[in-house]
Amino acid sequence: MGQVPEKKGLVKRVTDFANRVSAGRRLSMVTCYDAASAKILAASKVDAVLVGDSVAMVVHGHDSTLMATLDMMAAHTAAVRRGLGLEAFIVTDLPFPWHRKGMREALDAVDVLMKAGASAIKLEGASGHVETVQHLVESGIPVMGHLGLIPQSVNQLGGYRVQGRGVDAAERLLEEARMLEAVGAFAIVLECVPVEVASRLTKALSIPTIGIGSGAGCSGQVLVWQDLLGMQADFKPRFVRTFSDGFDDIRQALDGYADAVDNGTFPNMKESFE
Repeated sequence: MGQVPEKKGLVKRVTDFANRVSAGRRLSMVTCYDAASAKILAASKVDAVLVGDSVAMVVHGHDSTLMATLDMMAAHTAAVRRGLGLEAFIVTDLPFPWHRKGMREALDAVDVLMKAGASAIKLEGASGHVETVQHLVESGIPVMGHLGLIPQSVNQLGGYRVQGRGVDAAERLLEEARMLEAVGAFAIVLECVPVEVASRLTKALSIPTIGIGSGAGCSGQVLVWQDLLGMQADFKPRFVRTFSDGFDDIRQALDGYADAVDNGTFPNMKESFE
């Protein structure tokens, strides 16, 4: 394959996804919901940013992504855009159930998100709204697919469970992936899909796959900001690796601040005005 090119940071255009994969790179994607975090991401080696509807859970405290609203997604997209700057490429989730309300309604919702700062839209599932995906792509809107465990359908799936086990289920996933590729999706997230199935899908497609809980055979990986930083002490699914002990680090910083205030060492004279 040759030498892997040096990390270049955030992608700036939709073609960068396929180009980086064809150059021998695995894509790294992270969710982001606010301007302060976006500034850190902009200075990192991470490839791509997703304003995920997971914001409803990790920021707003709901028990599912179904509670994400269009206004919520637009507000967080605008904040991330301000933090990243104008050049970075931002993918934003279209919240439930806008992609199933009809072609006109879906386009109106996408219009709101694009004006808020999104560069592309992510849609969950395929069956029943492939024509909507095609219409968005033909309207000049980059679309990322999402197959496997689709959290917006958690009630129908009977919980957060691995998808694509068994020959028939794997074939359905492959069929849906090919459908999304055929109508112009530029990449597909594969969530909680068995390793062998995800690897097979990745090899069968000409567009990148981005895995979460689907093994290393995908073209890239995506994790939630709070998960990879270890900020949720009571939540660690099997597919998450924490790259920091954020919960304890932040708690210790808060304790240090509280102690310094309590014992009178903060603020000192350098931190005060004469």
